[in-house]
Amino acid sequence: MSETKNVVRVSIAGEDYTIRTVASLEHTRSVAQYVDGVIRQIQSGGAVVESHKAAMLAALQIADQLYRSRQRRGEVARDMRTLAADVRRWLPASRDVPVVEQVAVER
Repeated sequence: MSETKNVVRVSIAGEDYTIRTVASLEHTRSVAQYVDGVIRQIQSGGAVVESHKAAMLAALQIADQLYRSRQRRGEVARDMRTLAADVRRWLPASRDVPVVEQVAVER
């Protein structure tokens, strides 16, 4: 069964787009505003004239943010596993305490 798709019109870098998505209208508008803001920030720097080049640089900047966020999330997950192992050593052994399963970190 397919999910219901929302239709939303957004403006990015002065161009209007109609987007069909399963995401909420608010989420889609928010993402479009973020992309628009990054493109406008790049264009305001003055070095980029053509909109397609500004869009490409914006895509690279957003991808960099995503990769850094994923890396940080992995570091936090490792730190949490280390902390959990330390805490587990301090707790008394008990058969009544359920074993917590490791949750895979999304990549």
